[in-house]
Amino acid sequence: MLGWIVLFLMLALVAAALGFGGIAGAAAGVAQILFIVFLVVLAVSIVASLTMGRRAH
Repeated sequence: MLGWIVLFLMLALVAAALGFGGIAGAAAGVAQILFIVFLVVLAVSIVASLTMGRRAH
C-alpha cells in the first residue's frame, strides 16, 4: 500500500512540475490538488504503519 502511495505521489510531483512550468497551465490546479491529497494519504499511511508496528511488538 505504501508503495502505491509513493508512486502516486511521484506522479503528482511530475504533474505539478509540468503544470507549474507553464507546459500545461490547466493541469496546475489539478496537480496542486493531487499533491495535497497524496501527501495527506502518505502521512496517514505512515502513521498507520507506525501504530500497527507498535501493536505487533
